[in-house]
Amino acid sequence: MNLQWVNRAEYVGDYRLALTFNTGEEKVFDGKEYIRTHPLFAPLQDETKFRNFELDGWTVSWMNGALDISPEYLYCNAK
Repeated sequence: MNLQWVNRAEYVGDYRLALTFNTGEEKVFDGKEYIRTHPLFAPLQDETKFRNFELDGWTVSWMNGALDISPEYLYCNAK
């Protein structure tokens, strides 16, 4: 199994992140449905908070690392 992780992320609007993975692939993840259906991510429904992410070496995280989405999930669910 090959591991994927996020090398670069950019907010492109409307809860979408343009992601570049270690494989060189570029995909866009739409986080709107994810944060709506996962109660733990409810604070990110505030778009300002959603936009305030960072890369932690593997994936995208929010709120100083308190919230993240696995890079495998991002890879499989981004288009």
